[in-house]
Amino acid sequence: MKIIISGGGTGGHIFPALSIADEIKRRYADADILFIGARNRMEMERVPKAGYKIIGLPVSGFNRQKILKNISTVVGLIKSLLLAGKHIRRFKPDVVIGVGGYASGPTLFMASLLGVPTLLQEQNSYAGMTNKMLAKRAKKICVAYSGMERFFPADRIVLTGNPVRKELETTHEKTADALSYFRLEADKPVLLAVGGSLGARTINNGVLKSLKTMTDAGVQIIWQTGSYYYETIKKEMGDVEYKGLWYDKFITRMDYAYAVADVVVSRAGAASISELTLQKKPSILVPSPNVAEDHQTHNAVALSDRDAAILLPDAAAEDGLASAVLSLLNDKARLQTLSSNIYTFAQHHSAERIVDEVEKK
Repeated sequence: MKIIISGGGTGGHIFPALSIADEIKRRYADADILFIGARNRMEMERVPKAGYKIIGLPVSGFNRQKILKNISTVVGLIKSLLLAGKHIRRFKPDVVIGVGGYASGPTLFMASLLGVPTLLQEQNSYAGMTNKMLAKRAKKICVAYSGMERFFPADRIVLTGNPVRKELETTHEKTADALSYFRLEADKPVLLAVGGSLGARTINNGVLKSLKTMTDAGVQIIWQTGSYYYETIKKEMGDVEYKGLWYDKFITRMDYAYAVADVVVSRAGAASISELTLQKKPSILVPSPNVAEDHQTHNAVALSDRDAAILLPDAAAEDGLASAVLSLLNDKARLQTLSSNIYTFAQHHSAERIVDEVEKK
């Protein structure tokens, strides 16, 4: 079996892609898997570390504010289409899988032109323009939310959910080890604040402003600052120490973090939401305003409309974070409601179900 997996740009695209690749390898040890990503994006580092080959395309996103800057983007897109076509003809894949991100557009488009079956994994509740176009030629579209018929042909949609890292499937039995790992006390509430692997400025500023208020109230905090913001935050923190605070640029043991978290503050990316649903975590979602077609807000609304999460707008997060967190932690009935309702969105064994569809091609 020869498979191309294309996409990336963020951990939210890369982790599901690697989960799919790992499941293919589990079933077919001799499978030949090639990743196609975007040059200078994090997949060019993360994918080889996971043991897979990757090729980079000179593709990037369009600038919606400064139109003239898109001249180089168009040139890069044309080069990417030609390069993707060359690699597909050379590799001769049985199936090409698109997981979202800049590279998946030209790769899946060229695969469909060359007659190679394509499978699209739409992670969000609101499909972007590129995936809507690619879906017209895709054999199957694996989705994470119901009601996606408004974007895609109904007869090609399969509800699979978004793959998550294997270690995050089950975390409840890890509580004791997690408390020791983060140096936390068992009888005090824990807030987990994450903004993705790169970080989220608004969430970071909100936590920074709230540290004294929340720790004085007995709240313990696990805080992933992201690589972009860690050094700045470390400098701002100076020598001040807060009891029950653990922070770093990246949480290596995310399974431990989920095991002890009572409330999670997070961006509303598809991968993050998939993890939160499986973990049954009461969540405050702060959608990023800097994503294509505002899909994070659509993701958050899909949950908040069902009383499965609290939506805190980005503009309100810096000053409103402490109030939202403390109010929720002090309302046990609300915590239970959010936990129960978010679990109704959970989709188990997503990577396995997606590979089931790959096998049908």
